[in-house]
Amino acid sequence: MPGGGLPHVEINKMHISQSIEAPLTNKDTAVLSGSLSTHNGNGGGNINMVVRRVMSAKGWGEVEVGAGDVLGPLFGLKVFRNLTPRCFLTAQCGVQFSPRGMRPSCSLMTARHLDHNTMGYLQWRCGANSAMTTSLVRDTKTTHCTLALQLGVLNSYLMMSYQYKFQDEDQTKVKGSLKTGWFGTVVEYGAERKISRHSVLSATVSMGVPQGVTLKIRLSRASQTYLFPIHLTDQLLPSAVFYATAGPLLFYVAVHRLVVIPYTRAQKQEDLELQRISSATDIAKKKQEAESAVLLMQESVRRIIEGEESKMGLIILNAWYGKFVTDTAGQRQQRAQVLDVTVPLQCMVKDSKLILTEASKVLAADCEALRIPKQSHRIDAES
Repeated sequence: MPGGGLPHVEINKMHISQSIEAPLTNKDTAVLSGSLSTHNGNGGGNINMVVRRVMSAKGWGEVEVGAGDVLGPLFGLKVFRNLTPRCFLTAQCGVQFSPRGMRPSCSLMTARHLDHNTMGYLQWRCGANSAMTTSLVRDTKTTHCTLALQLGVLNSYLMMSYQYKFQDEDQTKVKGSLKTGWFGTVVEYGAERKISRHSVLSATVSMGVPQGVTLKIRLSRASQTYLFPIHLTDQLLPSAVFYATAGPLLFYVAVHRLVVIPYTRAQKQEDLELQRISSATDIAKKKQEAESAVLLMQESVRRIIEGEESKMGLIILNAWYGKFVTDTAGQRQQRAQVLDVTVPLQCMVKDSKLILTEASKVLAADCEALRIPKQSHRIDAES
């Protein structure tokens, strides 16, 4: 960053991974995963195949076979077992074949529920990265806290992290962490947000000595993960920290306002239009069925009317049902929609009384059943 200008932006590392899970039987599941990475112009990748079998309600085991262009073939075994309702154990061993010979590895981890939201972990690893790690994790509806301590020959550190979860539709999370050890001290902070139904975007700023300042952008979509570490500078400079923080934030706000929100609004309008068309089709079909039913009622209505006329009974001249007023409050004006129900109601007349079934009753504003004719319309014999 000579002369106090813009920092030199360099993408010296990229990583892409993807996995596919397929159930074979009720107890067996196969997982095929692969990854590609590049660092300073040198690339590499590997592919792994895992077959997992559920032994019982208390445990499962899996076999892993993999191959890569750097480390060579891999063979591993992993077993999970519930010891008690509050404690479980995981054991893993593997052999990595490389040009330098076989590299065996082994790990053992036990965990226990300390309370409803708190877990304690103790892990021991032997092999190339031999170490003992203990961690305490507390996860609630709004927060996630982690405290970890690792003691090892090559790498010992103390790590603390905190994450706050916003209760919104986009599942926004803000996180920060502090990690110090033989390699130095690293401070990280960032945010994560769900940008679509299956996609999650996160940005993290990492700064420390002697690592410098790095911006990590990660996009996860279903089982695919895309990681882009952008190394800004080898020195801890305030301007680099500002660019790493403000740049992604302004870019996200601009894209969200100019692209995501208009696209989402147009998609919702299209879905509403399709739903309206589907509803109109269903209504037209039901209307046709109702008209056919009314035609079948004509002969019965004629006989009922003749009987009611002979004894001066109840004859319904007009009956309408629907929305009698025009709605002008919405964005588009909708005309009044009413249905002629004279024939169906006349079919319900028996002995000069209109008898409504439970399916045809109408509720007035006071939520009481509406009786037709009303008691006030009766003409007593004395009058």
